[in-house]
Amino acid sequence: MCSKTNKTIWIINEYAGSPYHGMGMRHYFLAKELVNRGWDIYIITASYSHLLYKYPDFSDTFLEDIDGIKYVWIKVNKYTNAHSIGRVMKWLIFGIRLNFLDLNKLKISIPNFIIASCPELFHVIPAYRLSKKYGAKFIFEVRDIWPESLIELGGLSEKNILIKIMKKIENFAITKAEIIISLLPFYNKYLLEKGFNKSFYYLPNGFDFNSIDIEPLPSNIIVKIPKNKFIVGYTGTIGKANALEYLIDAAHKLRDYTDIVFLIVGKGMEEEKLKNKVRDLELDNVIFLPPVQKTQVQSILKFVDVCYIGLKKEKIFEFGVSPNKLFEYMYAEKPIIYAINSRSKLIEEANFGISVEAENSDAIADGVLTLYKMQGDKRLELGQNGKKYLMKYHTYEHLAGKLEEIFNNADNKS
Repeated sequence: MCSKTNKTIWIINEYAGSPYHGMGMRHYFLAKELVNRGWDIYIITASYSHLLYKYPDFSDTFLEDIDGIKYVWIKVNKYTNAHSIGRVMKWLIFGIRLNFLDLNKLKISIPNFIIASCPELFHVIPAYRLSKKYGAKFIFEVRDIWPESLIELGGLSEKNILIKIMKKIENFAITKAEIIISLLPFYNKYLLEKGFNKSFYYLPNGFDFNSIDIEPLPSNIIVKIPKNKFIVGYTGTIGKANALEYLIDAAHKLRDYTDIVFLIVGKGMEEEKLKNKVRDLELDNVIFLPPVQKTQVQSILKFVDVCYIGLKKEKIFEFGVSPNKLFEYMYAEKPIIYAINSRSKLIEEANFGISVEAENSDAIADGVLTLYKMQGDKRLELGQNGKKYLMKYHTYEHLAGKLEEIFNNADNKS
């Protein structure tokens, strides 16, 4: 049997990424900080996901050291796209194979804490069983509320057998967890609505200032960005949840302001639908650009005067959000138009933009005009406020310190 130290953590997240494999960097950055503080961190993840651009090549589960973090890659099936049945099969395979981790073969240390990080839920019960087997504290981390998001945004019925199973697993996780962590500041409201009188720790996403590597844009992108215009920019996924149709409606309302341009950078399932909408409205003030590399996001934001972020008007978002693109905007020192219906008053508290009602193109257009008519030094001040807030509350050094406090508090209660 492998040894057990007093500072070993397993983070089970089948969508964990790394700088060398692809998206899903929250746990990489948290783990890197915790390793520097003397913790032994294992990130247990899947060999394949649609968020990765490089996949480990192996025939069986294996352990790899990445920047001092021990990644345990569990072999799973590949699937065609994020909405395929193959993805569901991957959830099941990952959960099943998690039960059969061979600690001695992989030379994995016995954990003090096991974090089951969701939205995906099928690894929760195996993670709990492992916590019981090795005497570890079981932590349930909620990055996104499933299955509610699949119902509200994915259009799945509550009667769907998959949804029913997920609800049972979610209730199991909340009931059994010794510690609950969420990226959503008002997750306690959700717990109360579900009938659970349990507390939780708020630990949002972060921004790694030490890993910023800014690369210039290629010339074929630069030439497509208008010069001497007031640019309202959006970067990221063009998906249903992002409610970009209302930004385009706002552009239509402001079409007579010839020096205001809306720039949408990215790709996604709603891309063609939105491009058709722009053509149907005969708008020449909306420009689509293909996605740029993560290292080029800051370069494109230099051309932007105001950044937009929005989400559908769904109940699920009322409990709060922690979108990474917001932090990229804050780092770029850009004022924000925040079209998300949430209990959060982040924009007002930090004073770095304007909050408007979600799915309200009139409100979005008014927000654009307010910032457009604002003096440049005032817009600059708003942008600087955002970066100051980011540096104070969302560095991974700060968040890792909070996570370490959570672990220490749990140990003290034992």
